[in-house]
Amino acid sequence: MEKMYYGGDYNPEQWTPDIWEEDMRMFKLAGIDILTLNVFSWALLQPSEEEYDFSLLDRIVKLVTDSGMKICMATSTAAHPAWMAKRHPDICRVEWNGMKRKFGGRHNSCPNSPTFQKYSVRLAEKLAERYRDQKNIVAWHVSNEYSGKCYCENCEKAFRIWLQRKYGTLEKLNYEWNTAFWGHTFYDWDEIVAPSGLTEEFDQQCQYQERTTFQGISLDYMRFCSDSLIENYIAEYKAIRKHIPDAKITTNLMGTYKGMDYQKLGKYLDFASYDNYPASTETPAFIGMKHDLMRGLKQGQPFWLMEQTPSVSNWLQNNSLKRPGVLRLWSYQAVAHGADAVMYFQMRRSTGACEKYHGAVIDHVGNENTRVFREVSALGRELQQLGDEILGSYLPKETAVIFDWDNWWATEYSAGPSTSLKYVDEIYRYYEALHGEHIPVDLISCEDRLEDYKIVFAPLHYMVKPGVADRIKKYVEAGGRFVTTFFSGYVNENDHVTVGGYPGELRELLGIWVEEIDALPDERENHFSYNGVRYPAKLLCDLLHPEGANVRSSYEEDFYEGMPVLTENSYGKGTAYYIATSSNEAFYHTYLKELCGEAGVIPLISSGTKQLEVTLREKPGVNYYFFLNHSPQEIVFPAPAAGVDLLTEQGVKAEEAITLTGYGVMILKAAAQK
Repeated sequence: MEKMYYGGDYNPEQWTPDIWEEDMRMFKLAGIDILTLNVFSWALLQPSEEEYDFSLLDRIVKLVTDSGMKICMATSTAAHPAWMAKRHPDICRVEWNGMKRKFGGRHNSCPNSPTFQKYSVRLAEKLAERYRDQKNIVAWHVSNEYSGKCYCENCEKAFRIWLQRKYGTLEKLNYEWNTAFWGHTFYDWDEIVAPSGLTEEFDQQCQYQERTTFQGISLDYMRFCSDSLIENYIAEYKAIRKHIPDAKITTNLMGTYKGMDYQKLGKYLDFASYDNYPASTETPAFIGMKHDLMRGLKQGQPFWLMEQTPSVSNWLQNNSLKRPGVLRLWSYQAVAHGADAVMYFQMRRSTGACEKYHGAVIDHVGNENTRVFREVSALGRELQQLGDEILGSYLPKETAVIFDWDNWWATEYSAGPSTSLKYVDEIYRYYEALHGEHIPVDLISCEDRLEDYKIVFAPLHYMVKPGVADRIKKYVEAGGRFVTTFFSGYVNENDHVTVGGYPGELRELLGIWVEEIDALPDERENHFSYNGVRYPAKLLCDLLHPEGANVRSSYEEDFYEGMPVLTENSYGKGTAYYIATSSNEAFYHTYLKELCGEAGVIPLISSGTKQLEVTLREKPGVNYYFFLNHSPQEIVFPAPAAGVDLLTEQGVKAEEAITLTGYGVMILKAAAQK
């Protein structure tokens, strides 16, 4: 790569060829150098069972190639053709309530449909075979935003096979699911049905927020549904690799999306890619957390910002415009967190259907005389100016927060202690505190190396999967620092309670025994004090007893007044910390900054407001500091080192007062400090 890729989703099949030529002219004006093609063209490419027609796509590929641009080639398999649904009803999904879908929408293909599996793989292979010598195809894009669950008979049959592979015997399955409860013992694999609104689940708030009477069954079905989508991806991945062994293959993900285990999928991505569409209520820290989660899928390797809107989304209740400067700001925020490509959906605004009012580089007016086009073009010029300067740089490994889809699913399926308990919310409390104190943080999986980090946080680590406790103990014993919280260490990988006292396998490491949990309604609080400041104890309060751990703070009210809230336990050369309740932002900022200081973690800058985001990317001998002002007012802060602002090419002195305008961005290149 000579520079960071800049472009996005292009759908010329929605337009006439005379418009295509005008698009090419405007793309060059905007500095666009890559286009994602063919995302939703299955119906055009395959008019019938055995007929394929690539003539239109051939014309588009030639046009883009002749215009000097790169291509990210999609496989089109996110929306099957209408004729396929008519002739092969098995391809359409069955909903949670038993309703059989007909053709319509997208992501309506059953992942275990023989029809879908046959034709999706065949299309991916035909595309790879046809365009294997197309040198300007720099990436392959499988499907689009995988999502959804299906409850049809094909899925039920596949689920039983999945269970046989996992458990081996019905005796093992009955034990792990605790089917003696409510007389659920299974004597034949065919007796097992998918958990849904017709069976074990109830009170569905959305497709991934059901309550269930049998957590083990629902947890395994969630895993199975995720695995089914991953298998669809792998099948297309292999079809492409069959003809292009060195192809770079990805699929676009959706940040904190609950329905698919992205960490498991990440093993089969050549690079991670991500669609960034923040809700109007999301904070800069929450947006940053999702970027870091995506970067973590490939152990810190750069990812692509595959989609973002140039101006406005269209599916929110109120779709506000991005204010002037925010497009540039959020694009650089992705780069600051590890993106090596900045791309959009969409390149030209559609004139019909549900995305006709979604933002685009080229608006309905069809010319370059719009505010959005001018902002897109200005960013294009800056990225051209940066060239390959930042490519190949990485974020430093200082602190880590463990994020785990199995824990997410199991925690929120749990029947108690509180339906207000939300996994991502608790993860975010820790991430936000580190982010707000300008401390580098990675989001990692349970399988990633802990030894790379000075301190590791594992909020709400309810489920301890095989080998994880031993790895954490080894890390702490060697000198690491580990922090976990209430409702941690309770169950094994099958949501089967680890008996002998909470927190189960982590009990010895933490030096505590949790006897009970008190779930507080939203309007109630207990309290504790730390360093002379009183903080709320909310949501859940563990009632615990120290077993060697030192107590740093205790509850101040109710019958458990005086019982520990904060503990620390020496273990080998390291320390394990336990936080027995949920508190407020002020507490997490204070306490986590102190723990990081004890671990030798130094903030990137010594001062700065909450609206100033600071990150660091590194190359051997070079630091790239990113400063992002998420407020409309200017911010003043001290430069952490001497260097040059890559965007203005102005020199900067160490400790010099930097003034950053509203929604402003600065990239400071400095010599790496030894």
